[in-house]
Amino acid sequence: MRILVVRLSSMGDVIHALPAVASLKHSFPRSHVSWVIRTRWMPLLEGNPFVDEVIPFERTLSGVLGTRRKLRGHRLDLAIDFQGLIQSALVAAAARPDRIVGFHRSQVREKAATWFYSTCIETHAPHVVDRNLELVAGAGASNLLHTFSLPEGSPEGTLPEGKFVLTSPLAGWGSKQMASRVLPGTRRQTQRSSGRKWASRCRGDSLQNSRRARAPFGIAGLIHATRRAQAVIGVDSGPLHLAAALSKPGVAIFGPTDPLRNGPYGGTIRVLRSAGVATTYKRGEEAHDSMRAISPKDVLEALPA
Repeated sequence: MRILVVRLSSMGDVIHALPAVASLKHSFPRSHVSWVIRTRWMPLLEGNPFVDEVIPFERTLSGVLGTRRKLRGHRLDLAIDFQGLIQSALVAAAARPDRIVGFHRSQVREKAATWFYSTCIETHAPHVVDRNLELVAGAGASNLLHTFSLPEGSPEGTLPEGKFVLTSPLAGWGSKQMASRVLPGTRRQTQRSSGRKWASRCRGDSLQNSRRARAPFGIAGLIHATRRAQAVIGVDSGPLHLAAALSKPGVAIFGPTDPLRNGPYGGTIRVLRSAGVATTYKRGEEAHDSMRAISPKDVLEALPA
């Protein structure tokens, strides 16, 4: 059986799909699993025992044509679109599999994506990790795993020699970012954190210590730093979900997005969110007011000793 997984981006979403893809391989142990993914996120799949082939995708003419040629070289039984966009559905369709499975029309961001699906699965779990597991179960996976297979990473930049807390204040959209009152200087940093370098901060010994180091990491460096950190502080973005997948303790600051759906998975990270906040996925450039409601004292008190 040849299976194609389509989850093009971004870091947190790719991480949230890992257990579902592991479940596919575990359910069909003789299958060949290929994953189409944006080139910048490929390091997340390095050495993954549940993925037999990683197919790079870039949104350029040459990149699209190259991916199409690669996909047409396969004889696929099943494609699963975890992303729910017209773009990801087109990638799945370009492979000409016998079946394309995706989320129900009511659960995808772009409704037209479902035009390309032969089977639409309506999921009911609140968290996206469990929704992905329900999706592959609907596609035939019978042995569901909650496994996050991630590479070891490699050292980049300079990390404190002793214990440190790793903070990642940025997010793909500004409304999810940490307010500057929680981590001074955040607003002056680059808004976008979806590039190849991640602006994280390492605080030695404790948060009350004034020694701070801003450390730009690639994905391999971020994974290594996260594994080494004593604890993490983050927001609804890739570095936080990476830490949760690695079972690191820490604190997550949430505002407009719903932690029941997008929160750190696994229970090792405590979520702080102001009471009565209305959930919205509207993308803004500035930190949402609810993010400003979380004080440094709140974070310090919630941080594991």
